[in-house]
Amino acid sequence: MYRTNNCGELKISDVGKTITLAGWVQKIRNKGFLIWIDLRDRYGITQLIINSEKSSKKVIDSVKDIGREFVIQVEGEVIKREAINENIPTGEIEILVTEINILNSSNVPPFTIENETDGGEELRMKYRYLDLRRPALKDNIIFRNELTFQVRKYLKEEGFIDVETPYLIKSTPEGARDFVVPSRINPGEFYALPQSPQTFKQLLMVSGFDKYVQIVKCFRDEDLRADRQPEFTQIDCEMSFVNQEDILNTFEGLVKNLFKVCIGASLEKFDRISYADAMELYGSDKPDTRFGMKFLNLSEKAKGSGFKIFDSSESIYGFTIENGECFSRKEIDYYTDWVKRPQIGALGLIWIKHNQDGSVKSSVDKFFNEEQLKSMTGSKAGDLTFIISGDKKKTLTQLGSLRIHVGEKLGLRDKNKFNALWVTDFPMFEWDEEAKRYHAMHHPFTSPVENTIGEDPGSTLANAYDLVINGNEIGGGSIRIHDQKLQEEVFSILGFSKKEAFDQFGFLLEAFTYGAPPHGGIAFGLDRLAAVMKGEESIRDYIAFPKNNSGRDVMIDSPSSIDTVSYTHLTLPTSDLV
Repeated sequence: MYRTNNCGELKISDVGKTITLAGWVQKIRNKGFLIWIDLRDRYGITQLIINSEKSSKKVIDSVKDIGREFVIQVEGEVIKREAINENIPTGEIEILVTEINILNSSNVPPFTIENETDGGEELRMKYRYLDLRRPALKDNIIFRNELTFQVRKYLKEEGFIDVETPYLIKSTPEGARDFVVPSRINPGEFYALPQSPQTFKQLLMVSGFDKYVQIVKCFRDEDLRADRQPEFTQIDCEMSFVNQEDILNTFEGLVKNLFKVCIGASLEKFDRISYADAMELYGSDKPDTRFGMKFLNLSEKAKGSGFKIFDSSESIYGFTIENGECFSRKEIDYYTDWVKRPQIGALGLIWIKHNQDGSVKSSVDKFFNEEQLKSMTGSKAGDLTFIISGDKKKTLTQLGSLRIHVGEKLGLRDKNKFNALWVTDFPMFEWDEEAKRYHAMHHPFTSPVENTIGEDPGSTLANAYDLVINGNEIGGGSIRIHDQKLQEEVFSILGFSKKEAFDQFGFLLEAFTYGAPPHGGIAFGLDRLAAVMKGEESIRDYIAFPKNNSGRDVMIDSPSSIDTVSYTHLTLPTSDLV
C-alpha cells in the first residue's frame, strides 16, 4: 500500500510505530547533518527527519533530488519531536525516515503553496489545481461538502424527496440571459441551460411530490461580480399545501441547523421586515443589521430654509454615526468624494457634526442655525450625520451604499456575528419606463398576497420572501400561482399575448387545469451561503473551478472558438440570443 496513515493523524501515542506516508513536499530545510521535510496531504502536515547518523546513504542521496511539490512515499518510525509545533495536530511527533521513494517529480510551482501565497489571483486561477492544494482553499471546499451533506440529511429527515430536473430546456422570455445549446438533431433549434428549475419543481407539485429538493447547477449569462458566477449551485426546494408561514418556519429550521452543526453558531432570531421598510430604513432590500445607522427622513424638516439643493429635492435622507465627532475633515472629504464616484452617482454629501461641547458645525451653516440642525437630525453630543438628497429611489440606494461603506471602515461588520432576517411584501411588478411595460420583480409565477391583482398592478404586493444574512441575500422564494386564470392575467400584465403565453408556458398552464395544489418554495445560493457562514463576501473560493470576472476559465481557456468544420451541420444562434 502507498500509505498506512495520513499526514494529519499521527499523535504522541503513536511513538515507536513504523508507518508509511505519501504526499507532497511542502518545505525542505537542510542543515547538512539533519534534513527536515514537511510532508503534506489533504489531512495535514507531518514533519520528516533524515539524520546523517541514523539514515542510510540511499535515503540521504535521494533527498538531494527532491524539491517542493514532489510526490513522495516514505517509511519510518514515529518519534517524539524535540521542538513541539503547537500550530499543527501532528506537532508533537516527527518521522525518522528509513526509506524514501519519489513517486513523481514537480516543476517549481509558479507561486508558493501556502495560505500567505505570493501568487496573484489570475495566476492562481490559471493553476487552480495548485491553488486548491493551499490549506485555506482546500478547507473551503471541504466545508462546502459538509454543508451539502447536512442540507441533504436535514431535509431527508423532513420528508423531502431529491428529484433531478433537466439541464436542456426551453429558452425563457428573458432569453438574452440564457446560455443556449444548438441541437444537432434539430438544426436551427436550441436548448437553453436553466436559470432555475422553477417550472419543473412546480410541475412536481402538480405530480403529487409534495416536498421536493435538489442541489442543482443553474446558469445565468449576466454581468459578474464577487458574489456571482455564470454557473452556480442552488439548494432548490418546493412544498405543497403550504402558506408563507409554513415555508419560513421550515427553512428557518434548516438554516439554524446548518449554522449550529457546521460552524457551531447559534441563529436564534430571524427578524422580519417589509421591502418598503427595508428601503426606507437601510436603502437596501438586503440590509446588514449587524449595526445601526438607520435612515432619517429629513424631507419635511430640511426644506424651506433657502438651501436650493434641499428645497428642489424630492427626498432628503441621512443617517447618524454615534461618536462620529472624531471624524477629521479629511475623512469627511473622503466619504464625500466616495459618494461622487460614478458607481454611486451622488452629487455631494452634506454633513452635520454635533460636538461634545454642544456646538454644531456643518457644511450648510449658511442656511441653518445650530438649533435647527439639532432639531433636524435629533442628534446628541458626539454624533455625525451624513445626508444625501435628490430623487427618492436614487437617494436611498446611494445612502445605503454609503452606510455599508462606513460600517466596513469602522469595523462594524463583525464576521463572527450573524444577523438573519426575512424581507417580505415585495412589489409584484416593476415599471420599466424605457420599455413602457411591467416586469416581474421576482418571476412571473409568484402569487400576489391576496391571490388577486388590484386595479393598479404597480401597487400589488407579491407573496414573496428573501432570506438575508449579514447584508447578503442567501435565498429567495414565494408562494406560487396555481390557478390558470390568475397566471394568464399575470402574463397579460407583463405584456404577453395569449398566444405568446401558451407558446412559452402552455405546458404549465395546462397542468394547472389538472388539479394543481397550493404550493410554494425557496432556493438558497449554496456558494453564497458557504461564503457568508465563513465570514466572506466572495463566493469564488468556495467553488472548485470558478470563472474570473470576465466569465472566463483561464485554466482551460474557455469560452473558446469552435472547430467550424466539425459543426457545419449546426445553425448558430442569432446575435440577439447569444
